[in-house]
Amino acid sequence: MAQEMIEGINPTRMELLKLKDREKLAVKGHSLLKEKRNALIMEFFNILERVKGSRDNVEEKLKEAFDDLTAAQVVMGDLAVQKAAMTVKESIEVDIESRSVMGVVVPLIDSKASERTMIQRGYGFVDTSVKIDEAARKFEESVKLIIELAEIEKTIILLAGEIESTKRRVNALEHIIIPRLNNTVKYIEMRLEEMERENFVRLKMIKKAMES
Repeated sequence: MAQEMIEGINPTRMELLKLKDREKLAVKGHSLLKEKRNALIMEFFNILERVKGSRDNVEEKLKEAFDDLTAAQVVMGDLAVQKAAMTVKESIEVDIESRSVMGVVVPLIDSKASERTMIQRGYGFVDTSVKIDEAARKFEESVKLIIELAEIEKTIILLAGEIESTKRRVNALEHIIIPRLNNTVKYIEMRLEEMERENFVRLKMIKKAMES
């Protein structure tokens, strides 16, 4: 199999120096990208562990909330629960900023979701069950956990995309660009040596002809 080289390169000393500089930069870039890829992979798996725990927390908290909601419906009736739910005021505020993880911009979500009292939610305590208070509190906690989970999962998606992109660049440098540069440098060095030998032989023949 023929070794691949960069096409359209003249075998001159100037081109040789340029190619050697490009080869050094490519090797350095390859090393830096490998370090970045490895650091991203480590960060990815660290966050992946957080996702597993966050999902479990969300599922557990939602299950508890729905259990309390079902209990409230049994005690109060569906209509009374719906009436209490319709009086609840929306109060969740979300601020989305960003941070950088190895050059990858990921979301940083700050939610203002917090536990409230019955009065703050908007329904009274005379015609409601304690179970609806428990359900409301756990749903509020669930919302906060879901927002945190959304931040983590989006971060994982972005990191995974950057890891894949970095891996492609590392592979391109390692298997295509650096070998081509290396092969082209060797080819030019070989051609320059051949040209020097040819010139030496030519000069020797000229000298011999002049002496004759």
